[in-house]
Amino acid sequence: MTGVQDRVIVLTGASGGIGQSLAREFAGAGTYFALIARDEARLLPLLEEIKAAGSDGETKAIDIRDRDALHAYLKDLDKRHPIDLVIANAGVTAGLGPNRTRESDADSDRQIDVNYRGVVNTVTGAIDAMQARRRGQVVLISSLAGMRALPDMPSYSATKAALIAYGHSLRGWLKPFGVSVTIICPGFVTSPMSARHKGAKPFEMPADRAAKLMRKAIEKRKAFYAFPFLLAFGIRLQNLLPAKLGDLFMGGFDVEIEQDPRYREADRRQENAG
Repeated sequence: MTGVQDRVIVLTGASGGIGQSLAREFAGAGTYFALIARDEARLLPLLEEIKAAGSDGETKAIDIRDRDALHAYLKDLDKRHPIDLVIANAGVTAGLGPNRTRESDADSDRQIDVNYRGVVNTVTGAIDAMQARRRGQVVLISSLAGMRALPDMPSYSATKAALIAYGHSLRGWLKPFGVSVTIICPGFVTSPMSARHKGAKPFEMPADRAAKLMRKAIEKRKAFYAFPFLLAFGIRLQNLLPAKLGDLFMGGFDVEIEQDPRYREADRRQENAG
């Protein structure tokens, strides 16, 4: 990349469908990326792609559950390239067990650790420097499931709802310091994660289109953005109903979530050890 760096972006979950699309959407001259995911081999082609679009950047293989490693990296990065924008996008999904039995302990723990604790690790690793500079932006990628919990995805829904609450709190705290916070709640977006979702996916949209909508919300520094509009609006109306009536509308969202292949072997080893 040539010229002055206008913006330094930290993007977690950069190897996934939405993460890759967000990197492509923000790529351009003057932008420096720190692309973070567990599998660096999947990040390298994306880095080359955004460089071809005029950006520069680096990749880092980190599990965001490892707070010490993540904080050390973000602190070092900020010394070299002061961070302007953090997009906490990394997340995992899972659902009920076979025949609608309870979630496995491993699935529940993993979603809590990645979807909530991992996001907190990401934010707290970058926010001190932003607060001191009195500028910056934090973006939390939640989900419509955080606005209205899905019966077959209890831990996923709970962790995404936690991100919404966390984001509202962050915004109130950080606003006087010039740091803005944007909470984004996408609906169904075509991605490898979505492909494992075996059930109704109303208004599903391609990841590149979702990334364009997200970018507009981020650049406008919206406090809260949920899409697609019709589905988000329906959820808001549903939440105004008494709980028993609201529950009636969730019957069409029965779903089975295929096991994430990235964790299948690790779960098997854990079960055998138990």
